Amino acid sequence: MVYERSGGDLERAELKIHFPAAFWGHDLSRFSFTCFISCFSEGSWCYRSQKCEQPQCQGTCSGNKQSPVNIVTKNVVYEKSLKPLTFEGYDVKGSGQWLLENNGHTVKVTLNTSPKIGGGGLPRKFKAVEFHLHWGVPEKPQNIPGSEHSIDGEKYPMEVGVDHAKKNPGGLAVLAFFVKANKENENYGFSPVVFPGDTARLDPLPLMSLLPPEEDLGKYYRYEGSLTTPDCYEGVIWTIFEKPVELSLRQLSRFAVLHFEKNSSSAMTENFRPAQPLNGRAVLWSGASIALPAAKLLLLPLALTCTLSSLSH
Repeated sequence: MVYERSGGDLERAELKIHFPAAFWGHDLSRFSFTCFISCFSEGSWCYRSQKCEQPQCQGTCSGNKQSPVNIVTKNVVYEKSLKPLTFEGYDVKGSGQWLLENNGHTVKVTLNTSPKIGGGGLPRKFKAVEFHLHWGVPEKPQNIPGSEHSIDGEKYPMEVGVDHAKKNPGGLAVLAFFVKANKENENYGFSPVVFPGDTARLDPLPLMSLLPPEEDLGKYYRYEGSLTTPDCYEGVIWTIFEKPVELSLRQLSRFAVLHFEKNSSSAMTENFRPAQPLNGRAVLWSGASIALPAAKLLLLPLALTCTLSSLSH
């Protein structure tokens, strides 16, 4: 049972999330974004910023449940079962090194630890496999925001996606965190992997050290979507958190020195997919610690004064 958030009122609605039958046969423990280029005969694709001819994928990239999306807050559906997620092992450093890689489309970090997420309306626990980033152009005069998802049409400078797979075949879950320019997070001091194929080994960190504090992760949005890179496979449970990660402008700018191609002057910028239509999908909202609208907050002192006055007579 869910409730639609509309004009501040909560109204009953019904919603069921399901996954296509074909999805359940995949071994998701080996999923990685670089696997999904098979829908192009030439095995390649590009972002708009690369100014190359856009290949057309007539398969799942043209499906009806594509990601990313623009989240319109007045249309989200409040789901009371979306409690805070449980982060198991996210505070553990681990022993195996991480692999940092420029894969020609983004920076990807493959994890060698086993943190898991559960609760929060998820059907079962999911294991963290890797995380990746999307960004725009962080410096003036352009200053193009690069998050893939947006809230009421507003984008952030960057988005971090932490990819999770079930132990058994059956689905993917991605945790998405917006990134805003503010204070520095020294845990994002990654070695530069300037060109495609460049890699570096990283000493492991507690995964939570890269994210907002766990107590700030109660508010989030949830919808059924797809991978945002070819072949854009549908059947992904997306969770987009309201609380952003904070990085300094200097840290954000470091990503703009990377390159899509070797022996090329083209910087790796604007590596995000444009927002896709919802096509009737509902975006759920956890509504944790629901704040009263400002107008209602202004009326509280007046109501309290009237109540106290009536009690004194």
